Amino acid sequence: MMSRELVGQRSETVRRANLSAIVRELHARGPLSRSELVARTGLTRSAIRGLISEFVLADLVSEERSDPAGAPGRPSPLVRPRADGAVVLALEVSVDSLAAALVGLGGKTLEHVRVERPRGHLGTDEIVGDLRGLTDRLRLLPAHRDVLIGIGIAIVGVVRRSDGFVKTAPNLGWRDIPLGDLVTAALDLRVPVRIANEADLGALVELRRGAARGGDDVLFVQGEVGVGGGIIVDGQPLGGVAGFAGEIGHMPINPDGLACRCGSVGCLETETGEGRLLALAGQPPDAGRDGVTRLLAAASAGDPVALAALDHVGSWLGRGIAGLVNMLNPRVVILGGLFSRIHPFIADRIESQLDRYALAAPRELVRVAPAALGVDAPLLGAAELAFEPFLADPAVWLGPREMLAAAASA
Repeated sequence: MMSRELVGQRSETVRRANLSAIVRELHARGPLSRSELVARTGLTRSAIRGLISEFVLADLVSEERSDPAGAPGRPSPLVRPRADGAVVLALEVSVDSLAAALVGLGGKTLEHVRVERPRGHLGTDEIVGDLRGLTDRLRLLPAHRDVLIGIGIAIVGVVRRSDGFVKTAPNLGWRDIPLGDLVTAALDLRVPVRIANEADLGALVELRRGAARGGDDVLFVQGEVGVGGGIIVDGQPLGGVAGFAGEIGHMPINPDGLACRCGSVGCLETETGEGRLLALAGQPPDAGRDGVTRLLAAASAGDPVALAALDHVGSWLGRGIAGLVNMLNPRVVILGGLFSRIHPFIADRIESQLDRYALAAPRELVRVAPAALGVDAPLLGAAELAFEPFLADPAVWLGPREMLAAAASA
């Protein structure tokens, strides 16, 4: 006969899993009625009612009367995630900008700031100091400090997710940097810090909230100074043994190509990165986003040099994507960052390269689209990364919240 202790343990395990199922639905989809939660989670109405009451007591959700919309009977109460009930800090480190955002439960961005920075300003201490300064600029952070549950960071580098150790970030000139430890010490916010590659996080958020929503097999291709990739297979991120998978920018593609910062030759990013695009258009390779803006204006006016530069990038990018389509068989390829900006000029070239180089069967199934969340996709993906421990086991946060609420009402 099973002991009471074991029965209690199993019951608690089931409760925690059910709480997770509910909060994931609310975080991903926003307000849902109790009836919709029953349908989406498979839980009974009584179970939903009891579990929702725990979230209400902890000030993580609110309940309100639904619009009956002409349906017979009593309408099912609407459950709404409270954006100010649980908040994360999201940070992004790219080659030419830094960004910070406060994001609440349900994915609502409460505050956002992005600053350009000199490309020579790449020292670890400088960037960590800048991240602290950027965090201090968030006016709403002090008011939300008590409900801050995590920090997520997106970075243009190869990251070990277990501890935020940056193995290499060629376009920053970094190697073997314990970024997780450095940021934890600098910010001193006493919440978990999680760090991942920016393209991996772009893939995550586009799957949950953007152009790949509803798909389970996704390739996210992020272009800026370098090129990165995020891969979702059967709804789960493909990270590899240590989280280093997805460095498609360093996929050798042109044996007669240019030297890459990683030490190799002919990598995909040497033919498709921002510097190559600008150089082909006759602009300084380090002209950055302003240079890309000028290039796009010239291309819109029909400038043949600008159009030829875009065609070059589109051709090599399409060839690289075709190889990845053959290997991964994704449902959708999302283009982020630079590639999202230039998509209208390179879309046809990418499609023609897919027709030429991709196998017929996976080619028929895949579509290519620009990122719905634009340049902020990695930043918002960092928020999703920070929310993940809470979504996986909200019971860890519920207990202390319920105790505080009970004390306040006593």
